[in-house]
Amino acid sequence: MQNIRKYVHDNKQRFLDELFDLLRFPSVSADPKYKAEMLKTAEFVADKLKIAGADLVEICPTAGYPIVYGEKILDASLPTVLVYGHYDVQPPDPLELWKTPPFEPTIRDEKIYARGSCDDKGQFYMHVKAFELMMKTNTLPCNIKFMIEGEEEVGSSNLAIFVSDNKEKLKADVVLISDTSMISLEHPSLETGLRGLSYVEVEVTGPDRDLHSGVYGGAVANPATILAKLIASLHDENNHITIPGFYDDVLELSASEREMLNKAPYNENEYKIDLKVDELWGEKGYTTLERTGTRPTLEVNGIWGGYIGEGAKTVLPSKAFAKISMRLVPNQQSDKITKLFKDHFESIAPKSVKVKVTPHHGGEPVVTPTDSIAYKAAQKAIFESFGKEPIPTRGGGSIPIVALFEKELGIKTVLMGFGLDSDNLHSPNEKFDIANFYKGIETIPLFHKYFAELSK
Repeated sequence: MQNIRKYVHDNKQRFLDELFDLLRFPSVSADPKYKAEMLKTAEFVADKLKIAGADLVEICPTAGYPIVYGEKILDASLPTVLVYGHYDVQPPDPLELWKTPPFEPTIRDEKIYARGSCDDKGQFYMHVKAFELMMKTNTLPCNIKFMIEGEEEVGSSNLAIFVSDNKEKLKADVVLISDTSMISLEHPSLETGLRGLSYVEVEVTGPDRDLHSGVYGGAVANPATILAKLIASLHDENNHITIPGFYDDVLELSASEREMLNKAPYNENEYKIDLKVDELWGEKGYTTLERTGTRPTLEVNGIWGGYIGEGAKTVLPSKAFAKISMRLVPNQQSDKITKLFKDHFESIAPKSVKVKVTPHHGGEPVVTPTDSIAYKAAQKAIFESFGKEPIPTRGGGSIPIVALFEKELGIKTVLMGFGLDSDNLHSPNEKFDIANFYKGIETIPLFHKYFAELSK
């Protein structure tokens, strides 16, 4: 451990400078105008893997953005760890809410502020530097492969094809991912499950053009008003989702599982203060920890229609739109939930409007085993690095490819994240604590060490 900490200490500034270089690329996969920057980012990642010590590095083309693959095979008889991450980031909008430009990384209060600082550039780059550390100190105990993709934020549709076509190349004993969070440095944790996702866009159309609200108001259905009513009807007075069949396949936690989950450190007052809200909102009968990790949800991610510019324009809009995401839990299936939503939403629309539901992407919920060699290796690594046993938690987010890896490669995943829930993922002023960045680089080599030892 001393050798690890010494290497990190001696290279702290260089590690940080390299991360800043990576964060300066506006690698937004959702917007085609960033295509050139996406490709430059992939080249940057490939170069850093080569410098770190990978024998084989490839920028693998897909129908979308390329996947960066790298490997160091010491001995075919040794266990192999497949590290997954993504170099694409969420759009930075709304820009006016950023205190500093999103692609000009800035340090404030020992935190790195930039889009992608935590999700996922800062976190996957910990693995690149941990790999470098093990190579430079001649302590790499197992084979290692890297697969860093560029389309996680838009559904990873081309990754599924790549994985299916490259099963031998990606053959490994475990997938290691740092695209999740821990409770805190004082309370380290390991996520043992993730929710799935169904993401749709809805379009409500009334008249064939925008109308004068004085001339036509009260005589023609307003798509914005109808959309608001339809969305409001999707939850009842207990904030229970009203789509018929939505909960049919939900795997309920046992009383003991709920009790264990709620032992994680949580202060509701601090939670509200951090978010600057006076009251929390959610499904009746469940705690915040249960609502955000083990219960399905339906949320509006965006809603628009009509005139939204400066000043006033008295218009009755022709169309109104919304983007809606549903987080799913075991044993729900994304395709089934998407169909249930579509059928229900179309059925409750009045005849005065036309409704179109367009599915975007989805993913399946997963639960990772806590009795596996890989999970035990992660436990031992965190205990040695932090001096505390990690607390098992359930993640509220979705990483659809975890289920894909299990289906296509037949291997489980360890979710060893070092971000925090308060890191403003997908929001303005995204951040990553410098201490967490360095702690990740210190802890990851210990995972490889214990995974190799326990695999003998």
